[in-house]
Amino acid sequence: MKLFDTHAHLVSDDWDRYKAQPFTHDLPTPERPNYSVTVDAFIAMMDAQNVAEACLVQRGHLYGYDNSYIIDSAALHPKRLHPVVILDPENPATPQAYRNMVKHRHVRGFRMAVSRPWILDTGWLCSPVAMEVWKACADLGTPLTLILFMNQLPYLLPLVKILARQFPDLPILLDHGAMPYGMTQYEVKLAEDAGEKVVMPPPPHFGIDKTIALFEDVPNVHFKITEINMERLVAANVRSAHLVRRMVDSFGPDRVMWGSDIGQSMLWSYEEKTAMARAAADFLTGDEARNFLHDNAARVYGQASLPL
Repeated sequence: MKLFDTHAHLVSDDWDRYKAQPFTHDLPTPERPNYSVTVDAFIAMMDAQNVAEACLVQRGHLYGYDNSYIIDSAALHPKRLHPVVILDPENPATPQAYRNMVKHRHVRGFRMAVSRPWILDTGWLCSPVAMEVWKACADLGTPLTLILFMNQLPYLLPLVKILARQFPDLPILLDHGAMPYGMTQYEVKLAEDAGEKVVMPPPPHFGIDKTIALFEDVPNVHFKITEINMERLVAANVRSAHLVRRMVDSFGPDRVMWGSDIGQSMLWSYEEKTAMARAAADFLTGDEARNFLHDNAARVYGQASLPL
């Protein structure tokens, strides 16, 4: 069964042309990783694992707001690779800059992210300028992706529900599911350094009932399942297929999709990641599995309007 990877990060091996950038001016320049995931290498991986298309999601904590590498890479394979950019959602120039990227650079999605999740604010999501970003995405028909950290869920999930209802035709994607099993290794380390024991909510609800269940009646909110989720599931000794079945039961077969998180999560090879994706569909029907692994993403990222 062919796949659509909604969450791939590229890492260039040309550090003179594509330089590491701080996410914001008050953060240090990140160190160069000890690996790369170039566009050529990624296309070869996709071909080997029957991955038809992929979203190139900007890695903000490596390249900041400089989306050059994913945009240049997608230009080489425009029918298969679709850039999802990160820009400063509180910069007044961002809404028009994004419109220009969609119109002229094949950009197909916006990712809202905050560089300092320990600061509990909402401006990056719903300030007057950020709301213009939402409007630009809605006008263009390009999906808006949000990455939320665990400490933000109690106050941001209800806010996202309000915003989603203001833009009912805009597809909104929650990275890593925005639930306890989406807890990143970074957050796990913070918890463990603070002396806390990380214990995931057990089946059958996996913590969904206390977090993202509020989106059951908000059909334009979608959920990505990635290696971040797989890491938590393996650590909890839970089959991923149980979680995916629970999500499809809660939100329907059209709102859950897969992403690898290659270029960020490197615990498993791409071959292993894709095998785990297919195994996560073990308890789905054939149509549900096709939706989860390919069709939902192809629909969401294929419905962007012609550039305005």
